[in-house]
Amino acid sequence: MSYPPTTGRAAPPPAPAAPPRTAWAEGLDRARAAATTEPGRLRVIGAVLAALVIAFGAVTAWQVSDRQTAADAVAERSQPLSADAAQIYRSLADADTTATGGFLAGGQEPPQVRQRFVRDIDTASKLLVRAAANTEGSSSARDEIQKINQMLPVYTGLVDSARANNRQGLPLGGAYLRYANDTMRDKLLPAAGRLYQAETARLGEDYEDAEAWPWVAIATGLVALGALGWAQRREFLRTNRVLSPGLLTATAASTVVMLWLVVGHAVASTELSDSNDHGAKSLQVLNEARIDSLRARADENLTLVARGAVVVDEDGANKGKDAYEVSYGSRMSALVGKASGDRPSDGSLLDKARALADDDEGREPVEKAGGRIHEWQVRHKAARAADDGGDYKTALTKVIGADDSTGESFDAVDSQLAKALDHEQREFQQAADDGRGAFTAMALGAGVLAVLGAAGAVLGIGRRLSEYR
Repeated sequence: MSYPPTTGRAAPPPAPAAPPRTAWAEGLDRARAAATTEPGRLRVIGAVLAALVIAFGAVTAWQVSDRQTAADAVAERSQPLSADAAQIYRSLADADTTATGGFLAGGQEPPQVRQRFVRDIDTASKLLVRAAANTEGSSSARDEIQKINQMLPVYTGLVDSARANNRQGLPLGGAYLRYANDTMRDKLLPAAGRLYQAETARLGEDYEDAEAWPWVAIATGLVALGALGWAQRREFLRTNRVLSPGLLTATAASTVVMLWLVVGHAVASTELSDSNDHGAKSLQVLNEARIDSLRARADENLTLVARGAVVVDEDGANKGKDAYEVSYGSRMSALVGKASGDRPSDGSLLDKARALADDDEGREPVEKAGGRIHEWQVRHKAARAADDGGDYKTALTKVIGADDSTGESFDAVDSQLAKALDHEQREFQQAADDGRGAFTAMALGAGVLAVLGAAGAVLGIGRRLSEYR
């Protein structure tokens, strides 16, 4: 009996061969296997310790370098630029004050008055050029510099027209001078003020960058010191050896870097803070005081130039009053408050300047300025009384006369404030130099000690490894 043929099934295909292992994978396997042995663990520990110490040194060098750069900027760039911006403002305000004083002197303007006006304009022009060359990345500052450069020739042209008409005895000279003053007050001085604010804001940013604590470096250092301590404790528990010269060297080097970083930065921050509180901030207040005294003097002169032609238009208690006299009063209020004696009121500019001065040499000129401002106010009242009584000649003598005039008082105030500014500038420079000096060599020292510490860690672990050979 025959059977039908059976249909066989095909044999399954052979399994694909495993792909060849890469050198990287094999290396990882060998590393894992090695890490299960004590020599392998020691190699890993040594590599990690060296990396942590090097990282600590690198991060310290980086953060210290950033803060040293900011401290250098405070002393060499941002504060000088802020001082230049303040000097631009003062020079423009002084030029305006000088122009009004020269106009009051009549057609025969004293040569020294004209020389002072020209010197003020030249100073402002030169400082604008320097500010434009050093104002990097600040579009707002560049815009203000451009506005001042555009309007300054317009202002000087108006002053020259006022002088020319005044020499000829034409009343149009007063109108030109008022227009020049409006140009100064409404365009030039506001632009100079914004420039000063921009440069002062940049100074504040540099102070913040320089005084910021290097927390990343400190945290990295604590991790490195903790790892070194753990490694030495591990060695002691396994071998009963108390000291490992290599690991001890690494720990000592890292500790020195940590102490240098913390103490050095604390010293630098303290000195920089002192330069800010008793230097930069004091300079800002004194600059404002000197500018307000200049503008008060210009207002006083313009009151006699305008002869009541300019009054306050806005609704309020001063509506209808002489605009320049009202402005004079507001400047004096900012300078000394409502004080009736030699001592300025609390919160006034001179009160703040006295509080910020940290020694007698800084306080004395501020106190003297306060006394001369009181004298100025008394003489101003006498001049206004004469003018309001119709005695213009007497009023003029009391304002621009050589003796016992408000001009004499103003010159004394300006001289004392200039003296205070010079002193505070020296105080700032000394403290700022001391502050940035604390960063000297810290970045380089951190790098060198980190390399020494890493070498110590490697040698310390290497000595233990040698025992397994």
